[in-house]
Amino acid sequence: MGMTGEGRRGVWRCAVIVWALAVVVAGGLTLWMQDSTEPQGPYVWEETKPDEVPSLPPCPTPEGVDVALCAYAYTEAD
Repeated sequence: MGMTGEGRRGVWRCAVIVWALAVVVAGGLTLWMQDSTEPQGPYVWEETKPDEVPSLPPCPTPEGVDVALCAYAYTEAD
């Protein structure tokens, strides 16, 4: 004895509803957890002096290359 067409439709409808609820709950948890991990403000822009050249070490460039792109990062000491 197999399932009727109406029975299958009910199972699919229930599966879709459960899936939609899981997506909504997971999305809400993601937003809630993301907000709680971000640092608290205030956020400010740091002004730079355009005429001031930063003192950075030279960028290592392999032989035969005219231009190299370097990225520097630093942490601010307390």
